[in-house]
Amino acid sequence: MAYRLLIVEDNADIAQLIRFHVRDLGCEADIAGDGQTALELFRENSYQLVVLDIMLPDIDGLEVCRQLRTRSSRVPILMLTSRTDEQDRVAGLETGADDYITKPFSFPELMARIKAQFRRIEAHGEQGNGTLAPVEAGDIHIDTARRQVRVSGREVVLTAREFDLLLHFASHPGQVFSRMQLLEKVWGYHYEGYEHTVNSHINRLRAKIEENPAEPRYILTVWGVGYRFSEALN
Repeated sequence: MAYRLLIVEDNADIAQLIRFHVRDLGCEADIAGDGQTALELFRENSYQLVVLDIMLPDIDGLEVCRQLRTRSSRVPILMLTSRTDEQDRVAGLETGADDYITKPFSFPELMARIKAQFRRIEAHGEQGNGTLAPVEAGDIHIDTARRQVRVSGREVVLTAREFDLLLHFASHPGQVFSRMQLLEKVWGYHYEGYEHTVNSHINRLRAKIEENPAEPRYILTVWGVGYRFSEALN
């Protein structure tokens, strides 16, 4: 399947190199050198993935990410961040990015991340055919066909990655997953050093589905190992 990407990067050389590599995957890509152009292109076109740099000359990438998320909760956003700026990585995930990769990055790693996103999109397409039944867990109702979540009857808006994470947990109640296992199962890759991605997404997911995120009843921490979804709710 051919996908269309939006590359938001003010370094023209890097942007062109990313476009060159994704064309090898059979994908088309538009380039925006600043945040305002990115928002306009996103409004006018349909994209399956956004590659977004944090450092932009006008609107920074974090604000672009926030605005993109108000327009679509489902389009995956892969954020490019500085290797030394951990706060940027955390902030990117908090504003709705699905994944991040640090600069300088290798293009094989970037392509692996992009292909992982494509595999997830294709898997969602199969799920959208209604082959998966809705999942119920306590007060949580997960409509797998529509990719919608309700908690106590109230619709909760999740990003694509948050939805995948919740569905994975709820489909395996009681099973303990390490952070690396979650990276492999939900993110589709297993690079070491990105376990913090899992922590940040779980914190954001808890904030949306738990009545008291400080004392969760759904996604439980297994100290020294990882996380599990409470089996007592099924």
